[in-house]
Amino acid sequence: MKVQIPRGTQDILPSDVRTWQWIEEKVKEITKKYRYEEIRTPIFEHTEIFTRGVGDTTDIVQKEMYSFQDRGGRDITLRPEGTAAVVRSYVEKKMYGDPNQPMKLYYLGPMFRYERPQSGRFRQFVQFGVEALGSNDPAIDAEVIALALDVYKSAGLKNLKLVINSLGDKESRISHRQALIDHFKPSIHEFCSDCQNRLEKNPLRILDCKVDREHPLMGSAPSILEFLNEESKAYFGKVCSYLDDLQIDYEIDSTLVRGLDYYNHTTFEIMSSASGFGAITTLCGGGRYNGLVEEFGGPETPGIGFALSIERLIAALEAEGIELDTSDALDLYIVTLGEEAKDYSVKLLNAVRQAGFTADRDYTDRKIKAQLKSADRLNARFVVILGEDELNKGIVQVKEMNTGEQKEVEISSFVQQFTQLFE
Repeated sequence: MKVQIPRGTQDILPSDVRTWQWIEEKVKEITKKYRYEEIRTPIFEHTEIFTRGVGDTTDIVQKEMYSFQDRGGRDITLRPEGTAAVVRSYVEKKMYGDPNQPMKLYYLGPMFRYERPQSGRFRQFVQFGVEALGSNDPAIDAEVIALALDVYKSAGLKNLKLVINSLGDKESRISHRQALIDHFKPSIHEFCSDCQNRLEKNPLRILDCKVDREHPLMGSAPSILEFLNEESKAYFGKVCSYLDDLQIDYEIDSTLVRGLDYYNHTTFEIMSSASGFGAITTLCGGGRYNGLVEEFGGPETPGIGFALSIERLIAALEAEGIELDTSDALDLYIVTLGEEAKDYSVKLLNAVRQAGFTADRDYTDRKIKAQLKSADRLNARFVVILGEDELNKGIVQVKEMNTGEQKEVEISSFVQQFTQLFE
């Protein structure tokens, strides 16, 4: 049997995990500043959560979900995105009754989609996302966008482009929907089967088609911005005004519809403009989804959020040649010579760790020269050299690796004196 990883998944090895941990810590740091709290939902949900929440005309539901029946005959799906599950939890746990509104939540965890693996895209991938539920204030739209940009900028990315659009309210979308049907219907036979199916069900999704995006009718399709009623225009204008106040550059793209059915009003994407990043430039996408809470049986509750792929973020860092400072310096490495010293080092090593320092030693019986090389590879700040002579004298040799300075320290007071070296 050939043992290998499933297609579209990846092993994240220790040398790469440090990058992931750096990003995860940065995400937690930023969400804390914005007062978003973590929510953890199950990795699998009842399939209906996604068919109702994401939309049965979307590619995710029609083509990409990992769905199966459990032993009880229930339809189960590995979560392909985070918003539907968060909203399900919001309704089920009656978070709308919390006096602190809006509920500002974030999630970070694995998602699953059956799609063609490519650079920065996997069948199991990790998404970070935020959801703000309970506010119709356009200022929170700007806040959510600013938070997403903060994540990328904190990692050092510079080649970023923010694209925004408005899909309007229900009234605006009904008017636009009919205009799209009238526009595409005479030539719909020239489009792919997916677009033909979407014409009557959800014509807005035709604008998001990757197969027919070069068709001439795409460029001449009626813009949603032409059908916004006064209320929707005013809302979108406020969002843009707040972005201006925050000195956030953006482009308005009337063709930006996103790939999920639940969006309305503000939609946005953050893209990488770095050369060599690839044909798919989107890093992050999100928008407002007023009506989704009601779809799950909750009270009328507006919401907005976004999701970004950690894998795509890392790919963007590589495209811009950015290396994060993920150094994992070791405070102390104990070099031993002889069985008695090796035995004693177990107790000494534990004492140093209990004092709050990172410490290690050799476990493969290497010679003293090889142990010193190991300490150097591990970027140890200090090395303790311990042999039978040192034990007989009740001392250890302490060497600072950067300067080469070496001195004797009494074993009985070693931890105390070593602590002083870091003060």
